[in-house]
Amino acid sequence: MSTPTIRDVAERAGVSKSLVSLVLRGSAGVRPEKREAVLAAVEALGYRPNAAARSLSERRTRTVGVLLNDMRNPWFVELLDGLNARLYDNGLHMLLADGHLNRRLGEDLTRTFTELRVDGLIAVGTLQDPQALRTVARLVPTVVAGTREPVLPGVDIVANDDEHGARLATEHLIGLGHRHIAHIAGQGAVGDLRRRSFEATMREHGLADTAVVEQGDLTEEGGYRATVRLLSRVRPTAVFAVNDMACVGALSAAEETGLQVPRDLSLVGYDNTYLSRLRHLWLTTVDNASHDVGRRAAQRLLDRIDEPDRPREVDLATPFLEVRGTTAPPLADT
Repeated sequence: MSTPTIRDVAERAGVSKSLVSLVLRGSAGVRPEKREAVLAAVEALGYRPNAAARSLSERRTRTVGVLLNDMRNPWFVELLDGLNARLYDNGLHMLLADGHLNRRLGEDLTRTFTELRVDGLIAVGTLQDPQALRTVARLVPTVVAGTREPVLPGVDIVANDDEHGARLATEHLIGLGHRHIAHIAGQGAVGDLRRRSFEATMREHGLADTAVVEQGDLTEEGGYRATVRLLSRVRPTAVFAVNDMACVGALSAAEETGLQVPRDLSLVGYDNTYLSRLRHLWLTTVDNASHDVGRRAAQRLLDRIDEPDRPREVDLATPFLEVRGTTAPPLADT
């Protein structure tokens, strides 16, 4: 049995092929009775549009390249959910690529996306070589999501308000009575924003002399090693980690040192990933509105596809604090 074609649908519905195309594209300018006839014919014949042929006729592939900094980071899950929902509603599909794999294999994934003729590109998270987007952004509508770099002409940035989020975390600890607070810092623009906001908040509360920053990275191992170094020289009563993964590493280091969380050491993470919601971790953390960031990034890309020459914009979603089981007031004798 041959595969039904658009001609078969048109003949069964008693309409032209062009009208069938209008119905399949969701055009509003079709009379209801004609639309119903076409849809009934599509259902009866089991017709499925030829995506490749449609792409050629529209000069679009209806795909969006999504380049992730590192798929192992659980923070991306909810962002991708928000991203995919908005893109799918607009008839677009995601092609995912892992920047970590890119570095390991030496592949230029941005060039791969241009060769695949994607309709747009979304770069998620801090890339190892942010300037790699410069070339592809001249060729393909591009949006950066979840970070503030690189800053390029015609490339929108959609992220959470990292400065506000870091302030929420720091003020939560100060409000509990902590005075000796440390920050496990991250890398890149996001890490810098969170560190500077931590330091500024401590200064505003007259606690600059007791604020400590230990450089880490965005991984659990980095958080663990940074906390081991930190606890070998000072004993803060609270630690604000740059993200949940680093916070989990800090939790492991604290427990190995014999400290009980939160009795001896309060911990705050950032991102509100599924890790923070695991019952045996139950981290106090900053929710970075990742689903909202994904949804907004998708909309920004759709807008830029429609209007590629409009000025670039920075769109910040508002984070909030999620208080769970890793923060408490310091012991009275600390």
